[in-house]
Amino acid sequence: MSLSNYLEQKLVDVVTENGTFTSPADRYVKLHLGDPGEDCTANAAANTTRVVVTFGAWAAGVANGLGTPVAEWVSVPNTETYTHFSLWDNLTAGNPLGSGALGASAAVTAGQTFQLTALTFAID
Repeated sequence: MSLSNYLEQKLVDVVTENGTFTSPADRYVKLHLGDPGEDCTANAAANTTRVVVTFGAWAAGVANGLGTPVAEWVSVPNTETYTHFSLWDNLTAGNPLGSGALGASAAVTAGQTFQLTALTFAID
């Protein structure tokens, strides 16, 4: 997963004692048809709904999404192929936290339910 420009700046502010950062109460995942980029706004899916996701404790450089499924979109609005995701601190507005590629691309048809069965937050 790649950290967003927003989160990178917040971390630099904290480390250099030029600001603070409060972890968001919830995190939301959004789907993309390609790499979302550093600001997580590129290649957005027609399905713009963000879904809350909960992560387990950080261990050995990884935090995994909890729940079965980790996230679910009921009755997707368009036929398209999801390839990436972005993570946000707000359901509809807010700030991007990071993005990454799905384990495999997922072709969906309008009206289907799409589920993420795994989501990992890891940094090298």
